[in-house]
Amino acid sequence: MSAQGEEGAPWGPPYVLYLGSAADDLSIKTARGLAYWRPQWCLGQYRREDCAVTLGLRDVGLAQSLADGARTMVIGVANAGGVMGPEMIADAIAALEAGLHVVSGLHHRLNDDPDIVAAARSHGRTLFDARAPRPGIPVGTGKPRAGRRLLTVGTDCSVGKMYTALALERSLRRRGHRADFRATGQTGILVAGSGIPIDAVVADFISGAAEAISPARNDDGWDLIEGQGSLFHPSFAGVSLGLLHGSQPDALVLCHEPTRRHMRGLPGYPIPDLMACMEANLAAARLTNPAVKPVGIALNTSSLPVDEAHALCERVGALFGLPCQDPVSMGVEAMTDHLLASFAK
Repeated sequence: MSAQGEEGAPWGPPYVLYLGSAADDLSIKTARGLAYWRPQWCLGQYRREDCAVTLGLRDVGLAQSLADGARTMVIGVANAGGVMGPEMIADAIAALEAGLHVVSGLHHRLNDDPDIVAAARSHGRTLFDARAPRPGIPVGTGKPRAGRRLLTVGTDCSVGKMYTALALERSLRRRGHRADFRATGQTGILVAGSGIPIDAVVADFISGAAEAISPARNDDGWDLIEGQGSLFHPSFAGVSLGLLHGSQPDALVLCHEPTRRHMRGLPGYPIPDLMACMEANLAAARLTNPAVKPVGIALNTSSLPVDEAHALCERVGALFGLPCQDPVSMGVEAMTDHLLASFAK
């Protein structure tokens, strides 16, 4: 898949981002990620009347968006289980009937819904499921491979692992270093133009998928691998562990949202202690790379006042003896400095 869609496929930007009836910001993380990292691709947003959130983009209808130059509707919402309800299915069909291609990153695949498939065929439109892993993924071997790799890990889901990896890629490239973001989730795949949806891979092949997404490299460059889930989340820890083993990371950045009080979707499970979370991730990573090092803490401080955010980063950084920053509001330059210094030849 290229940045403009699969090789030879007609779908691609400009995009209209589908928000549907989303109730909160976390539920539109796919749309928000595209709007933040690829704003030049995003023509507008499509919202139902009861939608409670916005990306700040122009609201457009489906037919209007096509007339304005949109080629593809991206279903930009994510929910527990990644399902499409009747409302979303109807809207996907309406987009196809309006003349748009449709892209989705949900577990409930467009190509598995007979009504959506029939509408696409009838109107000559293309469907793309970003969460459909490519065939032939091997079982992981744990065999050491050349290159440098950094993996973002988290205290919970949706705490900034993708944003941190992309920010580090941008920072390294600006300094003249070779660096590549390696996408493992639906949003990252749409932003990067390639990747493997790790949470859609059969469990036995997760570490192999991580190895495949970040093969050996001999150019002194870095792979910035997008983490998924959390070792402390009862629902998704298996994906996190497979990524840790298959990535063979040389460096870890721990991502955290400090105002969250429990694991996403699980009120009975509190957010883990930061130090305990870092140690657990390092211990798991040492199975395939005993020399792994922590190089930074990334905090999502969007819910905090600016002065509190900076004070918290200073405290957390001092606790770990590592740079601590919000990648969106503060950048990642201190983390980049520490990363390069830690692995200087």
